[in-house]
Amino acid sequence: MKKTLIFLSIFIIILAISQKARGGFFSLSRLNPSPFIPNIQRQSVVYEESVITQVVEESLPSVVTIGISKTTSTGNTFQYDPFNPFTPFQPVPGNKKRIEQNIGSGFIITNDGLIITNKHVVADTEAKYKVLTNDNKSYNVQKIYRDPLNDLAILKINANNLKPLKLGDSSHLKLGQMAIAIGTPLGEFQNTVTAGIISGLGRGITAGSPFEGFVEKLDNVIQTDAAINPGNSGGPLLNSHGEVVGINTAVASESQNIGFAIPVNIVKDLINNFKSQGNNFERPYIGVRYNMINRQNAILHDIVEGAYIIEVISGSPAEKTDLKEEDIIMEFDGQKVKGDNDQGLARMILTKKVGERVQLTIWRNGEIMQKELVLEAGK
Repeated sequence: MKKTLIFLSIFIIILAISQKARGGFFSLSRLNPSPFIPNIQRQSVVYEESVITQVVEESLPSVVTIGISKTTSTGNTFQYDPFNPFTPFQPVPGNKKRIEQNIGSGFIITNDGLIITNKHVVADTEAKYKVLTNDNKSYNVQKIYRDPLNDLAILKINANNLKPLKLGDSSHLKLGQMAIAIGTPLGEFQNTVTAGIISGLGRGITAGSPFEGFVEKLDNVIQTDAAINPGNSGGPLLNSHGEVVGINTAVASESQNIGFAIPVNIVKDLINNFKSQGNNFERPYIGVRYNMINRQNAILHDIVEGAYIIEVISGSPAEKTDLKEEDIIMEFDGQKVKGDNDQGLARMILTKKVGERVQLTIWRNGEIMQKELVLEAGK
């Protein structure tokens, strides 16, 4: 009997210890099924937030808002006077209206007042522009240098001790990496910050501005899902190190969170070109708008491959050398103009200097002719 009681006691003790161990394990599981995962998630969220806030804190003093100032007038109208049988229609002069509004964004690239923005933001050559900095200081734009080739412009203001943004390297971008956009969407909400990822590379788009009548085809741009709206144009797209990797330029219509930015390496080339010419742009241009005709379309329409001229700019070198609409530029200074390369002719022009004479081979109504053109500085 004693042996039986001792055996039962030992069995109960062992069972109790076992249940206690199991109960402790299950109790722990109920309190926290995955004790490590929530902590990792919290650390990840905190890390991402700290990266964004640090980038914004360091970059915000370098981001600016671009404003426009101009006077518009309505056309003259006629008022009917039924009591004047001789001249019943009396002219009424139009009204003048002063427009002052913020229309875009930009960022500082030198401490002495050079600012990058989009060309379409400052496309109106008759208007005056101002720059509003993060500390609410306003500066009149003294000079605008518009890039004839890309949708970029450099503005000059009279200021010192500004903080320039660091420029990164857009050739090493990866899909999925962090992207932070800063700007003034809709011309209203200054210093708006949005974040997302690089969602596409090497895109080709046709971009326009709701504020200006400007449309341009852009190649090899960056796509991002960081929210971009009209008014963000010209502002920086930043990486997690606070470096500019792109210039916010366009947003896809009828979509959500599909924005586009010009790669920063194009801007770096622009700045180098600008500085090498004594803080000026003297990029040569010929003064035509054109569409490229590739070999397949040339055969289909019984014409030649090259750059099909759809408009000759008044007062341009092209007009002076008697180029016409519907002419096709086949060769530029001995180089064949290939119709499958949209930027081919533009790149050929940029290899030349202002004032240089070039030979053009032109196709006009089935006839091939030679033209000599003197390159001038683009406006």
